[in-house]
Amino acid sequence: MPSFSTNRRVRHAASDMFDLVADVEKYPQFVPLCSALAVRNRTEKGEGVSTIVADMTVAYKLIRETFRSRVTLDKPKLQILVEYLDGPFSKMQNRWTFKPASDNACTVEFFIDYEFRSRMLGMLMGAMFDTAFRRFAEAFEKRADAVYGRKTA
Repeated sequence: MPSFSTNRRVRHAASDMFDLVADVEKYPQFVPLCSALAVRNRTEKGEGVSTIVADMTVAYKLIRETFRSRVTLDKPKLQILVEYLDGPFSKMQNRWTFKPASDNACTVEFFIDYEFRSRMLGMLMGAMFDTAFRRFAEAFEKRADAVYGRKTA
């Protein structure tokens, strides 16, 4: 089963990076392969925790697939958990953790574990997904630079 993880130190506050990743509606503007994202439901759980159910469409050339996931945004823990609900995967889970290093820097931990339902789709999309996941951290860091400005650690 394919998985990918990375730890990346960035020159932005952990809470800023959390907010940037939590702003899922903006993903089509900068996330590799993301062509559309629609939030279906948003629930406030209290104490800085909320959940979102969203449909994300990924596209590459003639292939387009949409999947639904539940996203738990836990601001006090600076953690985002993504649980797969429906779509082309048999399994998918994703976790973001933001660890403060200073007022202007943090370590962003990204982990994803997935498996396509269809072996054929896995063969077609697998290499593209692997490449996209490797570019995710860089895409979010560039987005943070654009939104928050370049900071020094």
